[in-house]
Amino acid sequence: MIPQIRPSQFCAWLASVKGHGKPVVLDVREPSELQKAHIKADGFDVVAIPMNMLPLRLDELSVGQPTACLCHHGARSMQMATFLNQQGFSLVVNIAGGIDAWSVEVDSSVPRY
Repeated sequence: MIPQIRPSQFCAWLASVKGHGKPVVLDVREPSELQKAHIKADGFDVVAIPMNMLPLRLDELSVGQPTACLCHHGARSMQMATFLNQQGFSLVVNIAGGIDAWSVEVDSSVPRY
């Protein structure tokens, strides 16, 4: 079972994975969605790999790196978090509610679409 965190819990998750390498938010949305809205990296890296490209670009991520998956509302990112877990990623979570919830709970400057 993949842990789900709300955007409002993201800072607590960052603190909980301290010492395991620099955390990454894996944004699995399409490039056109990234143009509409994106989060600002602060204490973590953001890696954008569209969902359908992730199996081909898996080598851009590190198995031991804490990874939080993000999409528009949380469904695609949950699928990709499950995929990563099956590939041996043990420090992976899904950001429930996606970037839409991020805008509501964390940073209202992130456009909703």
